[in-house]
Amino acid sequence: MGEKNADFVELIASRTCQLLLQKIDNKLEGLKPKETKDEGLLTRDETCKFLQIDSSTLWRWTREGKIKFYGIGSRRYYKKSELLKSLIELKS
Repeated sequence: MGEKNADFVELIASRTCQLLLQKIDNKLEGLKPKETKDEGLLTRDETCKFLQIDSSTLWRWTREGKIKFYGIGSRRYYKKSELLKSLIELKS
C-alpha cells in the first residue's frame, strides 16, 4: 500500500508541475509585445511599391500632408498602418 501512495503522490506532483508551467507560459505569452502586420516601417521605395505609385507622387502626397512620414537623419520612413488609414473610400 505504501508503494501505491508514493506513486499517487508522484502523479499529483507531476501534474501540479505541468499545470504551474502551463500557467507561467500563459502569463509570459501575455507579456510579449503584440506585433501586427501593419505596424512596420517602410522606406520610400517600399512605400512606392506598396502603394503602386511613383516616387514623385509619394513626395507630393507627403508635401501636401496626405501622408505622414518619419525620419532619422536624411532617411524617411512611412508607417504601413498610417498608409492604410490615409486611404479614402471613393464613391462610384
